[in-house]
Amino acid sequence: MTLPAIKVQGLSKKFIISHETKERYTSLRDVIAKRARSLLKRGRKEHQVQKEEFYALRDVSFDVQPGDRIGIIGRNGAGKSTLLKILSRITEPTSGRVSIHGRVASLLEVGTGFHPELTGRENIFLNGAILGMSRTEIKRKFDEMVAFAEIERFLDTPVKRYSSGMYVRLAFSVAAHLEPEILIVDEVLAVGDAQFQKKCLGKMQDVSKDGGRTVIFVSHNMTAIQSLCNKGLFMNRGQLVLDGDIDACIKEYLENGVRTSTRYQPEPQAGKQPGDVEIEFAELYKNRLGTPAELVMLNDKLLFHIRYKLNKPCELNLSLVLWTQKGDCVFNVCSEAKAYDKGAFESTLVIPADFLNDEMYIIELMFVEDTTRVIHRIPEMIVFEMHEPPRNANYYEKWMGVTRPKLDFKIAEI
Repeated sequence: MTLPAIKVQGLSKKFIISHETKERYTSLRDVIAKRARSLLKRGRKEHQVQKEEFYALRDVSFDVQPGDRIGIIGRNGAGKSTLLKILSRITEPTSGRVSIHGRVASLLEVGTGFHPELTGRENIFLNGAILGMSRTEIKRKFDEMVAFAEIERFLDTPVKRYSSGMYVRLAFSVAAHLEPEILIVDEVLAVGDAQFQKKCLGKMQDVSKDGGRTVIFVSHNMTAIQSLCNKGLFMNRGQLVLDGDIDACIKEYLENGVRTSTRYQPEPQAGKQPGDVEIEFAELYKNRLGTPAELVMLNDKLLFHIRYKLNKPCELNLSLVLWTQKGDCVFNVCSEAKAYDKGAFESTLVIPADFLNDEMYIIELMFVEDTTRVIHRIPEMIVFEMHEPPRNANYYEKWMGVTRPKLDFKIAEI
């Protein structure tokens, strides 16, 4: 009897979130007086701290057989990344058991496992050693890895000077070519270009079908998931909703997993230091700012508005990608790259009326430093649905196409 490559039993992961009530001070004198009182009354608590239990995963169980290609799908916050971190032995579970049979290679975030001061060549040997490979084994695969990543010119350059795309190229090439029994890939491939994504999907298929290895793949691109995976896990709010055929999981996700959310406001995370970018909120309006996009028609103009703070000076541009629910890219627009000081900012993008078709769309936003390095990314920031007004025509089927622009197309008699 063949043992499962991965066996997960009753897996749960709990986090404790602290909410501390803070008082507002109006002067430096009040602050100093407050500190002095706290020193004199060390035994008494000045602030009320409320603690909340949050389950990123709750009682998740499934088996993965050797050679399976598993697609894990679900909205942001479903628990996908937490699950992958536990499978990669980065995070310990609160309860439950995970049994893994085989060597695991993980590609979870851009640059994970790379030392920024080492060159690409040195990082290849470092990653191979971490995976337990001998120097001879790494040398045997070295030329193949470099050719796949297409970074020959920059092989002896420290990886801290690599763009995010170059990071992904090299990291995926190392993870896929060092012959792990289990390959875990998060949605990090979205950073690469379309041609390289296709190349990676082909390599994962080869690793699984020809090499008999197990692949676990997380992505919001349903087309990529469907083309690669034979089985799926659909997760929602930390729980496993469906474990089975990939087409059934995608159908369940499209019908029940995506809910419109036209306002984004990040929740504070206890103990986490603020990053380079802090988002206050983002919202989608229709026709004018301040009008919530509760029911959007094809002939409504859309306005995407975001407020945020930069915690360091940098050359910055914003990249907004509009996806269909199935993962097809409608467009990718970028703001002009300019140098900005620390401070508060806002940005607005207008999507014209009579442009999109009647279906569900997803806005992804990336903050990009020096036009190459993604410093903050929100894959599903806004989710909205376009609706069609009543037609005065005899054609009632859905119009083809991702977009449905209203163009000036005339007939003239000659």
